[in-house]
Amino acid sequence: MAYRPVTTESAPVRILLITAAVIVLSLFLLLPLFAVFAEAFRKGWEVFLASLHEDAALSAIKLTLLAAGISVPLNTLFGLSAAWLVTKFRFKGRAFLLSLIDLPFAVSPVIAGLVWVMLFGAKGWFGPLLAEHDIKIIFALPGIIIATVFVTFPFVARELIPLMESQGSDQEEAAVTLGANGWQIFRRVTLPNIKWGLFYGILLCNARAMGEFGAVSVVSGHIRGKTNTLPLHIEVLYNEYQFSAAFACATLLAFLALVTLGMKSVVEHFSGHSASGHK
Repeated sequence: MAYRPVTTESAPVRILLITAAVIVLSLFLLLPLFAVFAEAFRKGWEVFLASLHEDAALSAIKLTLLAAGISVPLNTLFGLSAAWLVTKFRFKGRAFLLSLIDLPFAVSPVIAGLVWVMLFGAKGWFGPLLAEHDIKIIFALPGIIIATVFVTFPFVARELIPLMESQGSDQEEAAVTLGANGWQIFRRVTLPNIKWGLFYGILLCNARAMGEFGAVSVVSGHIRGKTNTLPLHIEVLYNEYQFSAAFACATLLAFLALVTLGMKSVVEHFSGHSASGHK
């Protein structure tokens, strides 16, 4: 069968469009990325490594990893549960649940942070009760984790729901007729079919958790060395005109973005092969 081109544009038009796309990508993606690394290493390796080994920087890195390490597993569990519930059952309130899952996409992270302050702050709804029992949420680790969980919880669910809906329930129903219980069905049938989508959702969730700024900025209190995550620490350094140190720390987030893109390509490659093999 002869190959038919998808488009009918002439070669000059295609070259023009490709060139325009390359220019835009270079200006908005490659050039800023190059600028980050160039500024980070402008004063040499010694300044770069010293910026990363500073006590405040190490504290920010540890806090970022801790917040992501707690929020990502929680959101993975929620995403799996929500996707299973939404795609395998029909019930009243299903559309409302889907709307709630999308809520963090519609609400500004800063507004989300203000909501938690209103609830758990010193003058919030539960503030006096928390103070009475000496429990700190706002301007402490629990508040940072709550804010991070909120802004990242749709990623795994929203990656799995369309995937599981497209796969249907035929295999699960066949497993039920063969006597499998719910856990066996999930572990041996559902999970193998969604593993690449699950991994992709976890990847996006982790990248957002480590790079979150708005909501965490509101609930953290910007206590240097205690409640500043890596994005907040970068802002502090930049505002203090410590540009080399700020960009040195920014390279960690830039490196995370590059790793995320690379792993995204790997996941898409293998998931494409899995889909082809399934067909």
